Amino acid sequence: MSVNRRKFLQSGGVSALLAATTVNALAQTAKPVAPAANENTASAKAAKAAATAQASKTKSASAKKSKRKVLTDRAPKPVGPYSQAVIAGNTIYVAGQGPMNPKNGKIEGTTFEEQATQTFENIKAIVEAAGATLDKVVSVRVYLANLEDFSKMNAIYRQFFAEDFPARTTIGAALLLGMLIEVDCIAVL
Repeated sequence: MSVNRRKFLQSGGVSALLAATTVNALAQTAKPVAPAANENTASAKAAKAAATAQASKTKSASAKKSKRKVLTDRAPKPVGPYSQAVIAGNTIYVAGQGPMNPKNGKIEGTTFEEQATQTFENIKAIVEAAGATLDKVVSVRVYLANLEDFSKMNAIYRQFFAEDFPARTTIGAALLLGMLIEVDCIAVL
C-alpha cells in the first residue's frame, strides 16, 4: 500500500508510527512477567518462602522493639509518673525502689538493715513479675543516704545476688521520705 507523504501526515500517520515504535521498543526491553514453565513452582515457592521469612523477621523485630510496663502488687505502686519497670526488647529496666511496704506504701523499717531488705525484696518482686530472676540482673545502682552504711548494704546485697555479681554503682544521695536506701537495676529476659 502506497501513501503519499501529505496524506500520511494529515491522517495522523506520524502519531501512529511513533506509537508503534514506542510499543515495539518497550516490548523488546520489558522483562517477562511469568517465569519459564520449569521454574514456575520452584521460583514461586522460593519467593513465597523469602517473603514469609522477611515478614516474620519484621514482626519479631517490631515486637521486641516495643516496650511494655511491668506492674505487680508485690512491690509498692508508683507514686508519680513512672512505671515499676519497663521491658524493651529483652531488657528489663526497674525504676528506683525504696523500702516501702507494698501492702500500704509506707516505710516501716527503722534500721538500715530493715530498709535495705525491704528494698531488695521490692526489686526481686518486680524482676520476677517481668519474667526473670535476680540472677538475670546485669546492672545495679544503689543510692545510700549515708555512705557509712556501705558494708551493711554489701551484707544484705549478698543475700539477694550471687556470683557472678551484676555490675554495680553505689552513690551517696539525699533521699526523700526518710529512706536510707534506694535501688534500681537492669535485667535481661
